[in-house]
Amino acid sequence: MRALQQMSLNGPQDLQLTDVPIPEPCPGEVLVRVRAAGLNYVDISQSRGTFAGGPNPPYIAGIEAAGEVVPVGDGVQLAVGTHVIGVSIGGGAFAEYLVLPTAAAVPVPAGWNDEQALGLVVSWPTALAALRPLGRLTAGETVLIHAAAGGTGQAAVKLAKHYGATVIATASPEKHDVVRALGADHILNSRSTDLAAEVLRLTHGAGVDLALESIGGPTLEMSLTATKRVTGRVVVTGLPAGEATITNWDLVYKHQLHLIGLNIGTLIQHTPQIFGEVMAELFHLIATGVLTPAQPTTYDLADGSKALAELDSRATVGKVALLP
Repeated sequence: MRALQQMSLNGPQDLQLTDVPIPEPCPGEVLVRVRAAGLNYVDISQSRGTFAGGPNPPYIAGIEAAGEVVPVGDGVQLAVGTHVIGVSIGGGAFAEYLVLPTAAAVPVPAGWNDEQALGLVVSWPTALAALRPLGRLTAGETVLIHAAAGGTGQAAVKLAKHYGATVIATASPEKHDVVRALGADHILNSRSTDLAAEVLRLTHGAGVDLALESIGGPTLEMSLTATKRVTGRVVVTGLPAGEATITNWDLVYKHQLHLIGLNIGTLIQHTPQIFGEVMAELFHLIATGVLTPAQPTTYDLADGSKALAELDSRATVGKVALLP
């Protein structure tokens, strides 16, 4: 089968299209014929060796894929021909076939195709977990959402508006129309040199109740500054712009708030009941028509390096997919 292998830890430019054997499912696993593979910032951080516990090269890249179940391992109830979406945090999704544990293979919702399902087990649960069980968002509160035109950002805007929040979103100017169409109340230029002051102006000096911080670097300091003292919450979901330093002195004397880290894999591993509640809520929102499918931007599998470079430079909008 065709697969994209990460050959070094020098970044996605060292992805190489290769021919490798089709994997075989073990008991309790399914083999999926991949129809679409989702791109995530995890793929970029793994390719640079900055993802904690990430795979060592050479490895087949990609953590998220959707497709059709073909042969299954012993003891598997999932029928051949079922379309599923799943995550393999150790890689393997940027290929024509992927092995998944049965528990990680989530059926694609009725009426959705495989490409549209991308994000249902990464972007959407990350956004919902950040907003509700961790961020404790309630109707009438104000939330700051960074990278609002990206896959997770778009999900967060839609969900926050559904739950009755006022949304302040950040995005580059060429993406503002996309974010506006999602229902954001205020859209700020992510390239502004004083975003915190703009957020404080919009909130009459109080700051937001909740900030979803997915950028890292200096953006974390900006989010802390723009969030309410004492009762405010900042949920950190990513760091593509690099690490940031926050000290106990800062939390006692400068940023007195709730600072929460979210890694969806850790959430699944350590609090499966919370993840189960998040997924149940997502599928309820799908069943009631609150969440509707969107078509991702697609690239051929061979163009994976180019697609990841564009994701890394924040040139993409919404979900991005590779087609094997």
